[in-house]
Amino acid sequence: MPQLSQSKLLAGDGANIAPHGFARVATAVPVLHLAEPLANARRVVEMLGEADHWGVEVVVFPELCLTGYTCGDLFSHAVLLESAWQGLDLIRRATLEIYSGLVVVGLPVRFGGRLYNCAAVLAHGEILGLVPKSYLPNHAEFYELRHFSPGIGLRGGFLRENDRKIPLGVDLLFPHRRQDGLVVGVEICEDLWVPNPPSSGQALAGATVLLNLSASNELVGKPAYRNLLVRSQSGRCHAAYLYASSGVGESSSDLVFGGHTLIAENGELLAEGQRFCHQNQLQAADVDLQRLQSDRLRSNTFQQAPPESAATTWRRIEWGSIHRNAPARLPLVRHLEAHPFVPANAATRDDRCEEIFSIQVEGLSRRLRQISSGAVVLGVSGGLDSTLALLVGVAAFDRLGLPRSQFLGLSMPGFGTTNRTRENATALMRLLKVRAEVTDIRSLTLEHLRAQGHHPFGLDLANKGVEVIQMELANLPAHQRNDLVFENTQARIRTSLLMNHGFVLGTGDLSELALGWCTYNADHMSMYAVNASVPKTLVRHLVEWIANHRQEGEVRERLLDVVATPISAELLPTGPDGEATQATEAQIGPYELHDFFLYHLLRYGAKPERIRWLACQAGFSRPYSDDAITQALHRFLHRFFSQQYKRNCLPDGPKVGTISLSPRGDWRMPPDAHSTTWLAWLQSQNATSAPPESAETSIIG
Repeated sequence: MPQLSQSKLLAGDGANIAPHGFARVATAVPVLHLAEPLANARRVVEMLGEADHWGVEVVVFPELCLTGYTCGDLFSHAVLLESAWQGLDLIRRATLEIYSGLVVVGLPVRFGGRLYNCAAVLAHGEILGLVPKSYLPNHAEFYELRHFSPGIGLRGGFLRENDRKIPLGVDLLFPHRRQDGLVVGVEICEDLWVPNPPSSGQALAGATVLLNLSASNELVGKPAYRNLLVRSQSGRCHAAYLYASSGVGESSSDLVFGGHTLIAENGELLAEGQRFCHQNQLQAADVDLQRLQSDRLRSNTFQQAPPESAATTWRRIEWGSIHRNAPARLPLVRHLEAHPFVPANAATRDDRCEEIFSIQVEGLSRRLRQISSGAVVLGVSGGLDSTLALLVGVAAFDRLGLPRSQFLGLSMPGFGTTNRTRENATALMRLLKVRAEVTDIRSLTLEHLRAQGHHPFGLDLANKGVEVIQMELANLPAHQRNDLVFENTQARIRTSLLMNHGFVLGTGDLSELALGWCTYNADHMSMYAVNASVPKTLVRHLVEWIANHRQEGEVRERLLDVVATPISAELLPTGPDGEATQATEAQIGPYELHDFFLYHLLRYGAKPERIRWLACQAGFSRPYSDDAITQALHRFLHRFFSQQYKRNCLPDGPKVGTISLSPRGDWRMPPDAHSTTWLAWLQSQNATSAPPESAETSIIG
């Protein structure tokens, strides 16, 4: 029986994937009966039943799978050719009775007095079209020109079979009637290996799912090369690319065929089948059509490329039953990254961290060469962001051959500073040998509050010293610990102190900028923001990577303790025990959710409901209810739109990934735009009420 590879199935109750822009596709390699077309057709029909069970919309079989690729001179025998056509008719009937998607199989076809190596495209009881192989290899172990004619240039043809008129040519595309963006293009084996594959023209004409029926023998190193070809073509075309090659059952007189199958999307491998498998093998994956369409729209060079010669007229043959029943709810056959900025593979993650850190260091080094003189200063809090900025600054000074003593680390403890962060800040500055200063900002804060006539948390500040106020603040009840003026005053005092010392390194990260989780003209402002395009979920891994790969001893221990410290702005006063009473993620929601939302909103322009649905499918570090995800997304969208005015005047900072919020290059959005349309879309798709904005998540500041 056919076996569907489930190695990448995600846990969950399943879903109908089509409304969210996905299409389930599959490669199929049956155990071949050489020169027995009817037996092979029955194998295909058997696998189609399994494909239909799994909700597969498109399935591709190997080249010449109805006869076998290694039939040699038997291809000139009418018995084989007519039996192949009879087998095709069996499959045609199966698409009416057993399988409700699109199937593509390979067979030899006589047309115009010549024999062509063709791909037959079938759906809902019809042979929709026949696509001939354009390029025939006739070198080394291949001698296809002995039997077949090249199909290149064959356009506008029709094969008359009984009362049917079947389109035949290399000018065929197969768009789905109902699913937006599902357009199938077909090429055969060698077509992929030439400088200008037919699939490139098909992609420019709108094809998003490219199929390759292949019969590629196994040689040392060849599987890796195939893998590279398939991934590269899928990336170049911003498409999904399905590759299915002949397997066991082909003649092994001189060659061995392994049944290699690959499914790639936009340069990434989604699935790869087992070679040398002695049973039918069905390999499925869900391809993201909305992602592909988004990438094509964003890539202006893709749009500039002329369609496969402007003179080409493509015949578009629609498929997809209008009355097809909704598919069963099935798990998503695709690895979905819950943390899209953080590679799950440890080795890949380490490489990514090294690359990002190098970009940050080089960006800062170039700016420091430009200013050539003057003090460089950083506010060191003992938190993640300032620690990463400290490490970047130290590495930049080392790269430039500057003494670390010229790098000033300024610790500015306030009413919310804990012993843990204070000690980590001072220890790291000492251990890294930067010039360190400590300025307690509590007295300055009280002076500013008195000058403003503000009574923080309703307290009277008259004739009270710092320690008395600290004690009163520590004993505040939880419901009374909200005061934005108190928080913003401290943030602006710190920035003022830093600016008066010299060239200020910014610490704010990409996630904070997206949410506007910063005080305007305070931690929002600097002379160079080294973390500006690093999301919060990645900052933690960067610091951990530096600790484990670049540091040792007490420095490593301190860095790992910073990684383990709960994220907090430490602007609200500590409690009676001196511990932080302010937890950022308790106020605005988990950063892993916000980074997920940010990635899909900016990278693909995804609709809110699609983002919500994807988040519900993803496996985060802890489970979230659908309602919790919806509320977090509502909060994210509200803050993302309302905080653009802060992003419109960001300082310079190095771009390290595909997503950045720099107003000079990557994200240009009017600060007057409102989130109403996006939130209305989300609410229309989900009945969950949105969370009200409280003082804790105020958009002011």
